[in-house]
Amino acid sequence: MSGGALTGPALAAELDRLAAAPRLLVALDFDGTLAPLVDDPAAARALPAAREALLGLHALPGTSVALVSGRALASLAEVGEAPDDLPLIGSHGLEVRMSATDALPPLDAADADRVLALRSRLEPLVAQVEGAWIEAKPAGLAVHSRLVTDAEAARLLDAAVRASAAELDPALTVRAGKGVVEFAVRDATKGDGLRILIDRLAPDAVLFAGDDVTDEDGFAVLGPHDLGVKVGDGPTAARARVADPAAMAALLTHVLDARRRLSGDTR
Repeated sequence: MSGGALTGPALAAELDRLAAAPRLLVALDFDGTLAPLVDDPAAARALPAAREALLGLHALPGTSVALVSGRALASLAEVGEAPDDLPLIGSHGLEVRMSATDALPPLDAADADRVLALRSRLEPLVAQVEGAWIEAKPAGLAVHSRLVTDAEAARLLDAAVRASAAELDPALTVRAGKGVVEFAVRDATKGDGLRILIDRLAPDAVLFAGDDVTDEDGFAVLGPHDLGVKVGDGPTAARARVADPAAMAALLTHVLDARRRLSGDTR
């Protein structure tokens, strides 16, 4: 399904409808959605306009804002520069922080041992490919190949999948993204994380936006009164599409302005 049919005036009307919801949840992927993709993941930051709109929405009554990412929770908290009371979903739904004092418990000892064994198996493979690196995650790890040629990346990722999921631990969850393949000892998706947010926050409507194939799991759990927004190209189940993070920032600003008008906030 190509998806993303809503654009222009039709999209603006749909955003105005969402803005009128008594309780609105705005759940957003980070990399490629709020922040442009960069070679160094630690250097990623939301565009200023996106961050201003996010914080403005977060301050409005009846409005919840959350970040939903494949990043480990600690990394998401750092690059997202989010307030302590803003919910974060990390590691594709494996890590959940509703606030700085409300988070799900870490892995048990058996799963932690599986992560160590996985890293020991993959480190020698990644070390042979200049520009590739491993990102540690609480429930697994990610092999990044964004700085590697397409041919080298394909060989590395094929070898990593065979060495890990096929030989070491067939129960691993393997998930490919843009220039990355992730391995997890516990299975979860952004859809699972989004369900947790919906269960805890009980919104009347949800706006969820993302740019990657892993965000399709989030779009899949949305209801008829919700709106999924695909950022960038590619097939999607989302009903709306914008071109890039700058366009996403403008969309969030539209929702913020409409919601402020409805609430009588004249800022």
